[in-house]
Parts: sequence; C-alpha cells; structure tokens
Amino acid sequence: MAPLPRHRPHQLSLGPLEREILEIIWAQGGATVKEIHDQILADPDRDLSQASVTTVLQRLVKKVWLQRQSQGKGEQGRGRSVYRWQPRVSQDEARVLAAHDQLKQFLALGQPDLVASFADSLDRADLEQLEEIAARLRHLRQTQTPPQTSQED
Repeated sequence: MAPLPRHRPHQLSLGPLEREILEIIWAQGGATVKEIHDQILADPDRDLSQASVTTVLQRLVKKVWLQRQSQGKGEQGRGRSVYRWQPRVSQDEARVLAAHDQLKQFLALGQPDLVASFADSLDRADLEQLEEIAARLRHLRQTQTPPQTSQED
C-alpha cells in the first residue's frame, strides 16, 4: 500500500489542459515549453500558442504540481532562458492523493445510513478487498510507534 506523499499540491483539481500537460511531463520525466507545444500540436485539430502552454505551466507551478529548472539561454546562447518543467508529484502519488481526497469527501458526508447503503451494494469481491484494506490498516497501526508524550512533574 502506497503511503500518502509528503509533498502535496495546494490544489488537487486540474483543468483539462492542465491535466494534459501534466501527463506529457510525467510521460517524458520533464519537458520544455517547445516540447510540450510540439506534442500537443501533433494533433492536426489542435490550435494552441506557446504562450498558452507557458501560462498553464506557471499555474501548475503556483498549484505546486511542477517546478522549473533553467537550461540556459535559447538558440546559440541568445534570447530568453529555456526552462525544463519537472513534476513535483509523480503520477502514482497523484493517484494516491486523488483517491485519498475522494475517500475523505465520501466519509465527510457523515451519514451512516448513506455509507451503509453504499456498502450494501458492494459485491463479494469488493467486500473482500475492503476487508483486506482494513487488515492492512490494522497491521500498519500496530507496527507504528505511538508518539511520545511529555510528562511534567
């Protein structure tokens, strides 16, 4: 079972273009604006400027999904700096965070009857999977050391 990542983006929700660009970066392990732009425009039905790609990348940095690293100047050392955009969260970590967020939202309903009706609709395989998850959680909690409390005399 994958633990929750220590680093979490400030905002988990992403727009369609944000998600598409993030998936390109995950697939390549990092990319420049030009690489992302070229990949998107490989679809002849798409029309998107490099400036739009840069804007989306900057939003993903503000949401703490990405970071950028300078690769120096553009062609022949002239022009603007070229940046490589790197993921701060892996695709697997993003899945774990999304699942955790969905579970928290479901449990936040706080209505036992609703949760029970959901559980009642599960088939045998789903119930076995839930029981396995509960067993893993119990095992994890048993193996974790409790936090030390300070006692003042």
